[in-house]
Amino acid sequence: MSSTGRNRWPLLVAVFWITSMVEGLGVSQVFALLPSQLHAMGVPDGERLQFIGLFSALVFVLGMPLVPLWGVWADKYSRKAVIVRSALVEAVVFTGMALAREPWQVAVSVLLIGFQLGNTGVMLAGIRDATPKPRLGTVIAIFGASGPVGFAAGPTIAGILIDAQGWTVSGVFALSAVLSLGTAALVTFGSREIRPEVVPEGRVLTLAFGAIRGVLGDPRVRGIFLIFGTAFLANQMSRPYLPVVVEGVVGRGAGLASGIALVSGTAALAGALLSPLAGALGDRIGFRPVLVGALLGGAVALGLMPLAPQLGGLPLLALIAVGFAACTSAISAMVFGLLATEVPAERRSQTLNLVYLPLYAAGILGPALGSLVVRFGLPAPFFLGAFVFIVGSIGILRSRSTPAIPAQTVAEREGATFA
Repeated sequence: MSSTGRNRWPLLVAVFWITSMVEGLGVSQVFALLPSQLHAMGVPDGERLQFIGLFSALVFVLGMPLVPLWGVWADKYSRKAVIVRSALVEAVVFTGMALAREPWQVAVSVLLIGFQLGNTGVMLAGIRDATPKPRLGTVIAIFGASGPVGFAAGPTIAGILIDAQGWTVSGVFALSAVLSLGTAALVTFGSREIRPEVVPEGRVLTLAFGAIRGVLGDPRVRGIFLIFGTAFLANQMSRPYLPVVVEGVVGRGAGLASGIALVSGTAALAGALLSPLAGALGDRIGFRPVLVGALLGGAVALGLMPLAPQLGGLPLLALIAVGFAACTSAISAMVFGLLATEVPAERRSQTLNLVYLPLYAAGILGPALGSLVVRFGLPAPFFLGAFVFIVGSIGILRSRSTPAIPAQTVAEREGATFA
């Protein structure tokens, strides 16, 4: 591992923060502008709602099988190369969105997003290895805000450029492509390679599937991943349709992009700001009680979201979205807190590289389910998501913390299983 890289850890964190923020900015614009883009292409409303759910599921179809591989490739060969790969694929994706003129072209562009995923865990691993231990918690919390800030900035910038400056949706995606190329150059020339203390040896596939077995062989990790997956499943069912709810309030003309920015952007930013407060509350009363409260709060917010246009219009919808974002941020903070305190130290690196596996699984299943139930009306994905949140909170209340299984025990059990 490079000692110089260790000494320059603040620069490394800054480079990775900007890289993660730009990725969140562009991906959030895909979710926010997808309904408007499909409408401009002449897709009928009945088909458009189903397309929104199906296209959102495509984001994770290619990404999920590659999750175990990116971490192994990064540790075995080069973390920097894996992160630069992600930024370059982002540029291709956003260029494809800018040039798309038919729904199938949008689908292909969204499908390619799967190849850009898998960099967050690699950046976290690099930050963990480079940052002094006394500052690690604070630094990871700061880095963790980069994605939500990007998700807040993306719709906001799009709203300003489209409604105030007269830009087209294609122009917004083209700008995101340029920014992604910029982050690829920034990582290439502005950061040093940080190698892991132990470089894995052996075949990539063997190492990847061994990591999966090692992590998921612990019932405690499985339980935490299930909580994470449940929360994201509920979120992914409804999130693609939030811009459509906004559309029902402000219409499809001028002001739509700004309305989406107000609801989605403000919510994401509030979630990023409130996440540290949830962490402090978890330290005081425990991660699991806060997690249960956040899941129940998310259920209430999702249930109210499709009703907001009739109850109080855009301001109420924005307020509910802020509450929902605060709950989802608290859920993520509590999950990472549980991982930090309940997963054995010798298995934390593997777990960190695979922590987004539940997100990708929920990212496929959630929008697909949403596209099915939306046939019963726009509120259906939100109500189903609220139900999933409630089921998750009940599961946590009924579960009990179990002792972590040492890595050696897991390995011995796997050896017996696969012998």
